Amino acid sequence: MWHTLYQDMIVPGVPVLEKVLRTLGVYVFLLVGLRLAGKRELGQLNPFDLVVLLVLSNTVQNAIIGNDNSLVGGLLGAAILLTLNYGVVRFLYRHPALDRLIEGDSDVLVRDGRVLEHRLERELITPAQLEAAARRQGIERLSDVKSCRLETGGALTFVTRDPTADDRRHGDIMSRLDAIESRQAELLSRLSPAAGPGA
Repeated sequence: MWHTLYQDMIVPGVPVLEKVLRTLGVYVFLLVGLRLAGKRELGQLNPFDLVVLLVLSNTVQNAIIGNDNSLVGGLLGAAILLTLNYGVVRFLYRHPALDRLIEGDSDVLVRDGRVLEHRLERELITPAQLEAAARRQGIERLSDVKSCRLETGGALTFVTRDPTADDRRHGDIMSRLDAIESRQAELLSRLSPAAGPGA
């Protein structure tokens, strides 16, 4: 019994070199595939994208571990994946031009309150999804947005206009109220002396 348990948990089912090559192949495939799929896949803007990413991870699992259900085999595959990713990130940090080539540039989706429809279409983001993302950041209307960028990691970054339409409207109302109050005070001061002698 102990021998079987040892075999199942400790002895890898495939050679270490094969596991390294499998992990490297899957890593490169996913890196290129997600880059070609677009930044929206990384941002998981809707449930369909999330499902694709979850199923994708399950699909490539066997490609990484092969015919190996051992504990050591799984841990070895995870260690190779983490080490590979660390090495790639460190390499790209030292080579920013290559990093930019691989990750691409951020895309402007809204400029000065105007939605750039052709960019939304290219990234497969609907106006409703963009509005929902703005509301999650406390922005009620896209007309209040100075700029919105889809970052290379898939996040949407909003910068509001300064001041927003609501802020301008509020300022206008407050200045009118101030004018009314000062006019009222002026009228009361004129009536006060006139009312004094008559009393």
